[in-house]
Amino acid sequence: MAESKIYYTLDVDTGRPYQVHIGTFLLEAAGAIAREVCGGARAVVVTDSNVGPLYAQPVLKSLQDAGYAASQYTFEAGEASKRADTLIDILEFMSAHELTRSDIVVALGGGVVGDVAGFAAATYMRGCRFIQMPTSLLAMVDSSVGGKTAIDLAAGKNLAGAFWQPSVVIADVGCLATLSSEQFADGCGEVVKHAAIADADLFAELERTPLTLELLMRDLPRVAYLVARNIDIKRAVVVADERETGTRKLLNFGHSIGHAIESCAAYSLGHGTCVALGMGAICRAAAHRGICDADVPERIVALCRAHGLQGSNTFPVDELYAAALHDKKRAGDEIDVVLPHRIGACSIERIPLAEFRSLIEEGLSESEGDAQC
Repeated sequence: MAESKIYYTLDVDTGRPYQVHIGTFLLEAAGAIAREVCGGARAVVVTDSNVGPLYAQPVLKSLQDAGYAASQYTFEAGEASKRADTLIDILEFMSAHELTRSDIVVALGGGVVGDVAGFAAATYMRGCRFIQMPTSLLAMVDSSVGGKTAIDLAAGKNLAGAFWQPSVVIADVGCLATLSSEQFADGCGEVVKHAAIADADLFAELERTPLTLELLMRDLPRVAYLVARNIDIKRAVVVADERETGTRKLLNFGHSIGHAIESCAAYSLGHGTCVALGMGAICRAAAHRGICDADVPERIVALCRAHGLQGSNTFPVDELYAAALHDKKRAGDEIDVVLPHRIGACSIERIPLAEFRSLIEEGLSESEGDAQC
């Protein structure tokens, strides 16, 4: 991979504005960025058992060099740790290390780390500063930007949480080189989603040259550009609707069915894979009803496969529907769904739950059997 420095910055002009830094050699710059943006005297780096051994030490050293008393909290990697007991343990750790409201929490890892550490920052002393340092593709292009923090409950995913914007996001694309091909592909579920809802040109670019781990090894500047472009799509949506009362719901394309599959699979399938399955299902249902042309599901499913998103749904409609009833997008006897009209253009529709069940059934019905991505 190229040794020259790559660097992009994007401004996220929410109620509490912040910048996203995308590039290389940013782990070592974390302390200087934190000092300039956040100040404070102490820092707690929250990470997991996969990421910590790879990247915690350079980040801790950078923070210490910038004058922070830095400590590290590590929890077991995986969605199973995105629970209340992990949150409480982090809060107790922060208290034991005498963090104050003017100090910082650094979320170093993927989406689970960012969600739990961000929720801890949102609740500790009623809110302290935190920094998102995403190390997975999924976290870089999606969960690290926008201020959503959460834990899972027994009833479903992300049911307890808070909107709490980070003070800064630091995305070192060099970290992507340590992902497995499956982990990298999983992040592409959100990449395809962004293009499908907002950028037909990007969708066509990805059809010509898919974003893959092989592309990362061959053309890191190109991958960094694609990461920045995806973040820019999400940035624009978040700035327009920070609290998800309107247009931000477009980012949920494929998620209502995808989250249901994820829950029914006990989180054994990756989030991006489940989103891909959800997008395919809702697009097939939309095409069946004449809401979009038949080529829309065909192109989306083909692009997901080109990005290594290989999965299938094995759960019956009623089981998925029951899981989807716990979705945050439900409002009484109705639910918000994102329906495609063409590549790059979707709409948010509030429909009765019974109709949503019909959409699931139509979307997962295929002559060849189980719906696939």
